[in-house]
Amino acid sequence: MDTQEIIFRVGYIRNRANLSARALSLNIGKTDSYINRMEQQGFIPSLPVLLEIIYACNSTPEEFFYHDIQRYKTDKESLVFIGSLSEKQLKAIRNLYN
Repeated sequence: MDTQEIIFRVGYIRNRANLSARALSLNIGKTDSYINRMEQQGFIPSLPVLLEIIYACNSTPEEFFYHDIQRYKTDKESLVFIGSLSEKQLKAIRNLYN
């Protein structure tokens, strides 16, 4: 994952959490312009700070690093649903696609 992708994902989870850059900066104990500078100048925070950002935005490392962050919740819900099906139900679904 490159720098631009990490910055995009921080912005994505920040906006989804309805947090301004200033509010997020203060929530993680940084100066009020920390997140704004990070997003504008494109620097990656240390891993501990990145984890603070992720948790402050009500996200998880699993979601943040998922191959397609915008599909994470849908994919996760689908996996939970599939995991709840019986073997007979799974076989019937497989037969639909064969």
